[in-house]
Amino acid sequence: MGLLDQLAGAAGAGGGEGQGMAGVLGSLLEQNGGLSGLIDKFGQQGLGDAAASWMSTGENQPISAEQIESVLGGTQLGELAGRFGLDSATIAQGLSTALPLMVDKLTPDGQVPQGGDLLSQGVGLLKGLFGR
Repeated sequence: MGLLDQLAGAAGAGGGEGQGMAGVLGSLLEQNGGLSGLIDKFGQQGLGDAAASWMSTGENQPISAEQIESVLGGTQLGELAGRFGLDSATIAQGLSTALPLMVDKLTPDGQVPQGGDLLSQGVGLLKGLFGR
């Protein structure tokens, strides 16, 4: 079983709020003021080039679980872990794989879309990407 499958299964197993990796990513967007806020947070932590690569039409730069931890911090990862019944390291590892993909798919034109309810659009797209 792959890490994303494990995340999706564990997060969805609790019913309620959990909807697999889409739920984790949706919560992350919500907690950080949407996609723009999340991208800004990466820039503030010196990872703006990596985040910009995810939005560009070129290849996505990788990010490690340790970098995810440094950007989000232990408190936010702990909240996500508790909400989805996983440990913080598992959440960070899953996000290191899924976050570049999510940002890439949410920014097809190389920039954060303006207008509409971006958070709802993002969560809907994530559910489609992860089959939930």
